[in-house]
Amino acid sequence: MTLHGWYPVFLREMLLFRRKLLKMGYLVSAMLVPLIYLAVFGYGLGKNVRLNGGDYLTFLIPGLVAMSSMTNSYTWVASALNLNRLYFKTFQLLIQAPISAGAIMLGEVLAGMVKGLFAASLLIVMGLCAPGHFQLTLPMLLALLLNCFMFASLGVVTGMLAKSHEDTSTYNNFFILPMSFFSGTFFPLDGLPALLKGVIYLLPLTHTNILIRKATLDNSAIISLLVMVVYTLIFWFVGSRLIRRYSE
Repeated sequence: MTLHGWYPVFLREMLLFRRKLLKMGYLVSAMLVPLIYLAVFGYGLGKNVRLNGGDYLTFLIPGLVAMSSMTNSYTWVASALNLNRLYFKTFQLLIQAPISAGAIMLGEVLAGMVKGLFAASLLIVMGLCAPGHFQLTLPMLLALLLNCFMFASLGVVTGMLAKSHEDTSTYNNFFILPMSFFSGTFFPLDGLPALLKGVIYLLPLTHTNILIRKATLDNSAIISLLVMVVYTLIFWFVGSRLIRRYSE
């Protein structure tokens, strides 16, 4: 599979993204939910909670980074691709262009990554300025990059499968939203019942949260990294296949 021709797809999305960045409403909407969680749980509840001898804010910020990067990478790609395919009909121009499905996939995914990394970087800056012991580590950077790529790839799958724009919200409510709360973003998973814990450990964001809080690449970090790679490859394969077989 040749990936030649991905850059025009990526550049188009970046030009649209630049236009949105000039609007204050976009910045506010992208950061509103994480900021609410940070204020309520981190600064409100966090003063009275200690985890493993550390403060709750230091535990929470990496989880919010993982959640925000997931949400922004996934939502932008899923919504934009669905709208372009069903309503604006611009996706059909990409299909007719002399570029491969893999090139379209790569351009869309990298664009989604940029949006996810942008939202996550704002939280990282706040975390570095906040009181506590939050710091950047190699596992955190690996987890952040792979998380954005993974969920942007899933966004392509959703954008191709959804039959209407409302369907993207349905997928979000049944998959993305539960992961945000049950994958270790706000609380450790140690105290959960064994059956529920087993289900949660099947979710990709769970392994992002494990990896993003590691200081070094120990055995559990490597396992979580491998799980994320497997999910990424699955989402990439399915998304590329859906684009290649598109016939609307």
